[in-house]
Amino acid sequence: MRLDTLTLTNFKNIAGAQLDFSPKINCFLGNNGMGKSNLLDAVYFMSFCKSFTGVPDAMLIRNGEDFALCKGRYTRAGAAEELTLGMARGRRKSLKRSGKEYSRLSEHIGLFPLVMAAPADSDLVRGTSEERRKWMDMVISQGDRRYLEALIRYNAALEQRNRMLRDGVADRALFEAVELQLDMAASYIHPRRTAWIGELQGIFSRFYHAIAGENGEDVSLAFIGSLGDGNTPLSALLEENRRRDEILKHTTVGPHRDDIEMTLNGMAMRRTASQGQCKTFTTALRFAQYEFLHRASGMRPLLLLDDIFDKLDADRVERIMAMVTGDEFGQIFITDTNRAHLDEIMSYTAGNYSMWNVADGLFSITNG
Repeated sequence: MRLDTLTLTNFKNIAGAQLDFSPKINCFLGNNGMGKSNLLDAVYFMSFCKSFTGVPDAMLIRNGEDFALCKGRYTRAGAAEELTLGMARGRRKSLKRSGKEYSRLSEHIGLFPLVMAAPADSDLVRGTSEERRKWMDMVISQGDRRYLEALIRYNAALEQRNRMLRDGVADRALFEAVELQLDMAASYIHPRRTAWIGELQGIFSRFYHAIAGENGEDVSLAFIGSLGDGNTPLSALLEENRRRDEILKHTTVGPHRDDIEMTLNGMAMRRTASQGQCKTFTTALRFAQYEFLHRASGMRPLLLLDDIFDKLDADRVERIMAMVTGDEFGQIFITDTNRAHLDEIMSYTAGNYSMWNVADGLFSITNG
């Protein structure tokens, strides 16, 4: 899959832009705060209907304007596709695919696969379990519609149970009915997460060593599931913990408590890893995510690399450059403040690239 043309109106600090992209490498050079990352966020927005940064939609509309519009022309599975995503203050955002509006935005997830690596990825290693669950859910959902539907049902039932706990509801039958809904959703979510981590581990390890070199470091991912081996139904665990949950006013067991253990040489990454090791780890995670989605969808996702070379030594930067410009990856969008990094990437591409200078939300193309 590739993005051929992107047209933006009033998106963040970009008043207006129309960019025609190279099918392989697209580079954006400029100082911080000029709009490079905003351009990548717009591309991300077209695939996920939300900002990569997690800010509310209203904050994506340019200051002083009432609406924002993103339009992308793609080549997907050999056919031309057009996406139009519009937002207006005080109104629900609208997404149209080839002129037809989605009734539910969740129907769009996974159809235009994309992977983005950014400085905020350090939260995957050093952040809370919620960050890792969000990442896990986002990746699995792109390749598994049933998983996304189970996750939506689980979260709705979880919200209902927590509200009952806060309100002091004492109706046992009502609790059992809600807990049955949680159990049914969890019976798909838990084994799917377990299988996904098992599949991702091998891919991730290969990418980590391809970036780090054969330096003897051993990395691993392990799924820490609140259901253990999965043999005990969630409904039984919820009933067992109901009294404690009534005291704490929230649900203490279930997939919403799951985590991923990330280790380097047997030690927790978040405690022992250097900045360079952390950046290598998260970059390898994103590349593993890319390979997983490629296998799941049959398409090569878009790959967005936002200022990923910071904190990496020259050898690791060179390995990443050689990797992403090879046949294993498809269309790529890269931002950097360092012209030398981008020029070196260009040296691998045999001329199949486009480069833009970015200043104050304005884009000027320069291929030299």
